[in-house]
Amino acid sequence: MGSLFNSYMHLVYGLCLKYLKNRADSQDATMAIYEHISDKLLATDVNHFKSWLYMVSKNHCLMELRKKNPEVHGDIFMESVEATHLNDEKIELEKDIEALEACIEELKSEQKKCVQLFFLEKKSYNQINEETGVDLKKVKSHIQNGKRNLKMCLESKNVRR
Repeated sequence: MGSLFNSYMHLVYGLCLKYLKNRADSQDATMAIYEHISDKLLATDVNHFKSWLYMVSKNHCLMELRKKNPEVHGDIFMESVEATHLNDEKIELEKDIEALEACIEELKSEQKKCVQLFFLEKKSYNQINEETGVDLKKVKSHIQNGKRNLKMCLESKNVRR
């Protein structure tokens, strides 16, 4: 359990620092989250640990903020937190899109063309065959190999969704 959390501890600390805006409080929160998830993991079936840990950490930070400043109206507080969260998601999505575009550029030209036509332009195998003149079986092969190569490229750039 310790080694699993240790690999994500820097992310939890960063999240806490973003919400709590204080190093000491963020360190305390990170340790409290570790203690909390040690108990919670025994009773919870977790399929995606990283996203589960993110939500547990975020909720912990929000609860800490509410404890410190109870006079802040809940709706206003949640709107600002929601806006921050949406902005962070937008930035992450933009990074993922940039990584995807870079990976598409790295594909072999036949794979690149077939992948772009199939996924981005929503063309069928037959339409791609007609447009490019590439044999139908080759079109399917280029798309399959292109997908595999994109997946490996994105994983090497730490894009996992």
